[in-house]
Amino acid sequence: MKRIFQLTRKEMGTPADDDSSALRKDDDEEAQMTTTSDGAQTPTPSSSKKLTSHALFPFAIISISYILFTITDGAVRMVVVLHAYSKSFTAMELAIVFSLYELMGVLTNLIAGIMGARWGIRMTLLIGLALQIGGLGMLFAWTDEWSKTKAMVYVTAAQALCGIAKDLTKLGGKTVTKLVTPDEKQNRLFVLVSGLTGLKNSFKGVGYFLGAWLLTISYETSLIVMIALIAIAFSFGFFGLRKDLGRVGKENVTLKKALTQNRNTKYLSLSRVFLFGSRDLWFEIPLPYFLRDSVGGVGWPRSAVGAMLAGYIIVYGQLQSWTPQMVLKPLKQSPPNKRVAVLWNILLVLGPFFLGGCISTDVFDTNSSENYENVQIVLVVLGIALFAFLFAVNSAIHSYLVVKYAEGNKLSMSVGYYYMANAFGRLFGTILSGAIYTAFGGDDVKTGFAVCFWASSASVLLSAYFEMFLEDGEMATTPAV
Repeated sequence: MKRIFQLTRKEMGTPADDDSSALRKDDDEEAQMTTTSDGAQTPTPSSSKKLTSHALFPFAIISISYILFTITDGAVRMVVVLHAYSKSFTAMELAIVFSLYELMGVLTNLIAGIMGARWGIRMTLLIGLALQIGGLGMLFAWTDEWSKTKAMVYVTAAQALCGIAKDLTKLGGKTVTKLVTPDEKQNRLFVLVSGLTGLKNSFKGVGYFLGAWLLTISYETSLIVMIALIAIAFSFGFFGLRKDLGRVGKENVTLKKALTQNRNTKYLSLSRVFLFGSRDLWFEIPLPYFLRDSVGGVGWPRSAVGAMLAGYIIVYGQLQSWTPQMVLKPLKQSPPNKRVAVLWNILLVLGPFFLGGCISTDVFDTNSSENYENVQIVLVVLGIALFAFLFAVNSAIHSYLVVKYAEGNKLSMSVGYYYMANAFGRLFGTILSGAIYTAFGGDDVKTGFAVCFWASSASVLLSAYFEMFLEDGEMATTPAV
C-alpha cells in the first residue's frame, strides 16, 4: 500500500479531462484553471504541485474503503459456499444461488458507470457499502428449519444485493487510479493499477480464509464481523471524499454514451468475458466441492478448503502486483500492448490443460491406492499455482489496458462497461460450472471436475482470439461505429 501511494505522489501530473478538475479542487483555495478545447478545466502547471496532496487523499480513502469491502466480499462467498455444502446443496443449486449475484454485476456495472459520471464516485461508493450491509443482514435469517427451495430463493436475493454492492464499490477503486495519473505516465499507471488491483485481490483471499475460520466459531459471528468492517469503510467514504469526485457534466451522461465505446474497449471487454469465465468454470464451485467431497474427491475439512481458496487469491493478488516490475519489465513488455496481451493469454491455457489432464489420470481414481493421496494434493496445488501466475499476469495486463483505452471524459462509463463484461464472464462461468459438475460428476465427481477444466481451456482460447482484434497506437481510442 505504501509503495502505491509513493508512486502516486512521485509521478503525479495533471490529466486533461473533466474528472481531474473535481479531484484537484480544494475547498479553501481555488487553483488557477485553464480551459481546453473540449471545455474541460485543468490546473495550470504552476498550480499542479500545490494540488498533489489533494489528489492523493481521495486515492487513499477509496483504496482503504475498497480493501475493507473486498475482505467482506471474499468472506461472504466462503461462508455461503461452505454453509450451503453443509446443507447438502448440489453444485448446480449453488450456481443458481450465485447466478443473481453475477447477473446484478452485469447490470450494475453499466448503471454504475452512468451513476459515477453523473453523481460522482463518492455516491456510488456509499450506496454500494450500504447495500452490502443490507445483503449481509439478510443472511441472519437463514435457518435450518427452512426448506431447500425457500433457502435458495432467499439467499439468492441476499446475494443479489451483495452483487450490486460489489460493482458499485469497485467503480471507485478502478477509476481513481487514472484520475491521479497523467496521460504521459503510462508505466506508472500500469504499476498503480496493478498494485491496487493486486492488493485488493490479496485481501479478498484474506476474506476467504477469514470467512472459513469465522464459520468454525459460528455462522452469526462471521456476519457480525463482516458488517463491522463495512461500517468502518462507510465512515471513511462518507467523511473523506468530496461529492464531485469523478463527476462530469450531466449533459454528457446518457445510456447511449455508456454503450458506445471505442473499438479497443469493446474487444477487450469481449475478451474479458472469456478470461474470467475460464477461471470461474472450475474455481468458485467445482473446486471447493471437489475438495470437500469425501467419497470421490479429496475430503478436506472446511478450514482446509478455505485456506486453499484463500491461498490462491492471496498469491494471485501478489503476483498481479508484481507483474509490472518483476515479470513484464525484465522481458521488455512493459507497458503491455496487444501482442503482449495475446501472448500471455495463449500461455494461460497451460493451467487448465495441465489440471484437466492430471484429474483424468488414474492418480485421481477413487479405487486407487491411498498412497496417491499426497500426489493428488501436490498436482492440484502445482496446477492451481501455475494458473494463478498466468492468470495474474493476464489480469494485470487487462486492468491496465482498459484504463489506457478509456476516453478521459467518459472514464467511469468505460470502466463500467468493461466490468459489465467481467461480471458476465463470471456469470456464464459460474452457471456452466455448476451444470457441468452436476451433469458429468453425478456418478464420478472426478469426471465432472476434469470436464470443467476442458471447458476452461476452450474459454481461454476464445479470450485470446478476441484480443487479436485490438489495435495499438492512434486507433486505440477511435469510437466503434
